[in-house]
Amino acid sequence: MKPVRILFVCLGNICRSPLAEGVLRELAAQKGLASQISVDSAGTGGWHIGDPPDRRSIEAARRHGIDISGLRGRKVSKADFAAFDLILGMDGENVKTLRQLAPAGLEDRIDLFLSYASGRDQDVPDPYYDGPEAFKRLYQMLEAGCSSLLERLEERTS
Repeated sequence: MKPVRILFVCLGNICRSPLAEGVLRELAAQKGLASQISVDSAGTGGWHIGDPPDRRSIEAARRHGIDISGLRGRKVSKADFAAFDLILGMDGENVKTLRQLAPAGLEDRIDLFLSYASGRDQDVPDPYYDGPEAFKRLYQMLEAGCSSLLERLEERTS
């Protein structure tokens, strides 16, 4: 597999995208692909720059042996569009914002996470205003999507 650089993007970079980053990093390590996949996360908004992930995302990851507590929120930057091969928005609004921010010629790196990963034109719902069950469902959705993403990347680059 050729090395690939992936950026997950949600609104504030404290719930969905850092959890996706942790899940993909763990799944890649389990498959022996950690050296071929570089993964990061960011938000389209800057409200949580420097903040750790939401405690409920940290807990959802921890229940599966993944530690995302050291991640810190950041806002997507113009440099990200050149630095990453694939920029995956968690929902349609994130994708729309990313396309508006992208420098000319780099829009093709942007896609909706579940659409790219598994062919499902579906948003990953933002669990921020919901309870622990929403974060449990979020983890399951991200794990399934990241598993599909890894399979797709292996097929695409082998």
